Amino acid sequence: MAVRASRMVSGLSSVARLNWGLVGGGEGSQIGPVHRMAARLDGEFSLAAGALDACPESSRAFALRLGIAEERAYGDWQDMLAAESARDGDDRLDLVTVATPNATHYPITRGFLEAGFNVLCEKPLTMTSDEAADIIAIARAHGRICAVNFGYSGYPLVREMRAMVRQGQLGRVRLVVVEFSHGHHAAGDDPDNPRIRWRYDPRQVGNSAQFADCGSHALHLASFVTGRQVERLSADFASCVPGRELEDDAMVAFRMQDGIVGRLWTSAVAVGRQHGLTLQVSGERGGLRWQQEQANQLYWCPVGGRVTVIERGEAGLSADAERASRIAVGHVEGMPLAFANVYADLALAIRSQACAGAEQEGSGGSPDDALLYPIAEDGFRTVAATEAAVRSAKRHGAWEDVPTVPDPI
Repeated sequence: MAVRASRMVSGLSSVARLNWGLVGGGEGSQIGPVHRMAARLDGEFSLAAGALDACPESSRAFALRLGIAEERAYGDWQDMLAAESARDGDDRLDLVTVATPNATHYPITRGFLEAGFNVLCEKPLTMTSDEAADIIAIARAHGRICAVNFGYSGYPLVREMRAMVRQGQLGRVRLVVVEFSHGHHAAGDDPDNPRIRWRYDPRQVGNSAQFADCGSHALHLASFVTGRQVERLSADFASCVPGRELEDDAMVAFRMQDGIVGRLWTSAVAVGRQHGLTLQVSGERGGLRWQQEQANQLYWCPVGGRVTVIERGEAGLSADAERASRIAVGHVEGMPLAFANVYADLALAIRSQACAGAEQEGSGGSPDDALLYPIAEDGFRTVAATEAAVRSAKRHGAWEDVPTVPDPI
């Protein structure tokens, strides 16, 4: 079997690195280190500016320890926005990542987009679908990229699943089953654990906890792989740990375009499960199954045939999967490398955007349909689905329509 790594490391070329700014993701953050590793992995981005912590002193101190120049180590995002907006030419930021608590995503993303910066925002894009629609309109009006970090779509074999569906190998897709369930919030120690308690505080996360946090990733993967959007859903929410204002477990039935049936379970109290992100897609000709904790293997079974294991990195995979694969077959590629594929796609889109007359497509801004990073429209869809799920749960599982992305004005 051929052993190869198909991705070119552009940082080894003579092309200048792109300037990258980070808001949030400070010391002790769960997601901050992953973004820093992912953005730098291919040598495409250099961390040039940051407002990393809610405490101004901590923010500046941590930025300096990361090697950010003193004049670009900011105490808060407002100072960063004002100062960075005044820069131009080769010194200007090419991309700003927003990795802050949910309630701050909208004002920060909006501010940087309106100032002409490309933005990668952690999910959820915003707290409401109205805010998400506004972000889409701003990105379109300013011709900027607004991406949303559904980073699990960067796994090579997830992209292989998408390619196999698009190539018709499964025939008409009939069923999608997704899970994102773990047990790490089962102890109920929210008051004593700052990394947990904010996730169930509606003032910081909005109207949903577990579904918005993990279920949104699962729902995005269902659409990413099938190429179809969720039209209706029925939800059952539960708060299993006493005292939580928002759900820590959710079961959602959904219907997608073209009659695809969907099932989704997400939980934070499923003791015995570590991460629990799984995806199954069944069609008239065969089915696929993938689990993030064994991300190197994709299981394919044609109707009437035997299960075949497709290995990440082996010869004969789709161009999308090959492009997303970095190391030789048999070695595990994990979450930071999946996120790095999103950053690599963004780097290519930003460089294309910089070329005169580059064609804009939606808020994605890419002329190349091989670029698979999630855009603001994907963020809108998951926020709208979360709102529909909340309404449904309050109505004891009544079916609710999921609004479509607003048309350009």
